[in-house]
Amino acid sequence: MREALAEARLAAAEGEVPVGAVVVQQGRIIGRGRNRREALADPTAHAEILALREAAHTLGAWRLSGATLYCTLEPCCMCAGALVNARVETLVFALRDDKAGAVGSVYDLVRSPWLNHRLKVVAGVLAGEAQEVMQSFFAGLRQGAAADES
Repeated sequence: MREALAEARLAAAEGEVPVGAVVVQQGRIIGRGRNRREALADPTAHAEILALREAAHTLGAWRLSGATLYCTLEPCCMCAGALVNARVETLVFALRDDKAGAVGSVYDLVRSPWLNHRLKVVAGVLAGEAQEVMQSFFAGLRQGAAADES
């Protein structure tokens, strides 16, 4: 999770919402991602999607069986669906997303009995650190907006 937090901090430094993700298989990181929607002008450039793409490229296969994805924020519907489609074994995330979370907060796609694959889920890992990164980023945006108004 510390590596995912490092990715989130990089995203924040780039002006992106600070979400980071890493994919680990057999004890090694095979994919990294951070939010890049603004930089790439791509609505699908979420941290989890980019980490999954890199992991699949690293392995030369789309099936990520036995892999764990660590993410600083509960995945949205798009990202949760991608985790199911990639056959990721375990998802570990820090913060719940009560507005768009698809791993128990609003929806629970990764454990849906209607889908062909289900993930193990561990929530709340290093949530305090992830919360600090998120709050700091949005506080900075608010300060910038207030300065622009004056």
